Amino acid sequence: MGVQCVDCVQEAARTAPQQRTVFGGTVRQGRPVVTLTIIGICAVSWVLQLVTGGAWTQRWVFAPFLGESEPWRFLTAAFLHSTSPLHILFNMYALWLVGPFLEQALGRVRFASLYLLAAVGGQVGVLLLASPEPGGGWTQGVVGASGAVFGLFGAIFLLMRRLGRNATQILVLVAINMAIPFFVGGIAWQAHVGGLIVGMAVGAAYAYAPRSMRQTFVWLVPVVTMAILIGLSMWKYSTVGPVLGLLG
Repeated sequence: MGVQCVDCVQEAARTAPQQRTVFGGTVRQGRPVVTLTIIGICAVSWVLQLVTGGAWTQRWVFAPFLGESEPWRFLTAAFLHSTSPLHILFNMYALWLVGPFLEQALGRVRFASLYLLAAVGGQVGVLLLASPEPGGGWTQGVVGASGAVFGLFGAIFLLMRRLGRNATQILVLVAINMAIPFFVGGIAWQAHVGGLIVGMAVGAAYAYAPRSMRQTFVWLVPVVTMAILIGLSMWKYSTVGPVLGLLG
């Protein structure tokens, strides 16, 4: 029976050509690590929200009037949820439905950037579409992964179209969830819109990137997208400076 040294086996595995998906993601076996990590962070964060009596929520929640001085809230709010278990369960279930496919198709790095950019895009959507006038939502706290999840819906729709598959079910799912806020109060529909637009933009860039540009797009797409989101946020804050002063 032959015996192979460990170093020889590792070197052979390292030098062997990696299998790639049609979108350039590395084909991996095993669990969707990024998807499970996001679910785990959201679950731990939700427990902290409960056991701290709301202190954890107040520390990381997003509201438009807070975002300019504490910009990290644009991201951290996406890992918070309302105290109702239905909110986090629905979002995590939706993430589990589409996350593993996108993570495998795009690769871990691009999937993580897609999710995080859509999460930020959701809060930017609230910033741009909510009114700074009294009662317009400018001081209302926003929590939840819905913006990021809508971004994933937008991306998977484009990836499926790129593969020539029927994406009608995704369209119906998006339409139903976009309509829910008009019948159920307390839902930040602006975050859904913002996340969906960012997810579709990033998903389109990854899905239709020229083969020769795929590795460049891994860092170029997040940089350009974040620059646009920051620019839009700075512009919005510049137009409502006096209102912010009154709120303070």
